[in-house]
Amino acid sequence: MRYIAVFILALIFWMLITFSFTVSNLIVGSAAALLSSSLFARYYFHDVKKLLEPHRYLWFVVYLFFFVIECVKANFDVAYRVLHPAMPIRPGIVKVKTSLRSDFARTLLANSITMTPGTITVDIIDDVFYIHWIYISTEDPAEYSLKITGKFEKYIKKFAE
Repeated sequence: MRYIAVFILALIFWMLITFSFTVSNLIVGSAAALLSSSLFARYYFHDVKKLLEPHRYLWFVVYLFFFVIECVKANFDVAYRVLHPAMPIRPGIVKVKTSLRSDFARTLLANSITMTPGTITVDIIDDVFYIHWIYISTEDPAEYSLKITGKFEKYIKKFAE
């Protein structure tokens, strides 16, 4: 079942990337999806039933909307820090503990943090993330954990775990 799920998702991804709905493109996309699913499906989707739960897709859309808003806010914050004459930065690496259990959810959280301007996930050890932050606004671990991961983690739990 997981091979079929990976095949379908890979084919959909191919069609979205190429955005060409010709027969030849469908054949090439099917071949690429078949090759991808035969090589990589054993590493993904250990519980395929989760793909059939519609509320997960709704939460994913909510997460994407929230992620875009956070990225825009972070872009303005970094632009302010770069353009300000005094360049008000206070960089450092913070240690953040996550409650996410699946590797997929942790990877998604790490990528979300890295794609948000001003933060980069440096390392992940078990359930601890080490994050480089352009402006450490507080020394309290609970407060900066909430600022960095709390918002993303809340939505990722609803669709990825």
